Amino acid sequence: MRAIKGVLLTCDSAVKQILLTMNEKEPFIIEDLDDYHLVIKADEEYRVRRQLEAELEKNTYSLETSGS
Repeated sequence: MRAIKGVLLTCDSAVKQILLTMNEKEPFIIEDLDDYHLVIKADEEYRVRRQLEAELEKNTYSLETSGS
């Protein structure tokens, strides 16, 4: 048996779905605990957070007003 160092992530269901999709490309999830918690590989935490920020940025809409 091999031990893997993990980090507990708490997130809402929308963010969890993004993480599950990201995990399909490059696996990092150790355990899917419930609707709001995942355990991920500790050495992947920084990469996962950066990728998640980029994904959330893509899905953020900003309203820009033009001066008249």
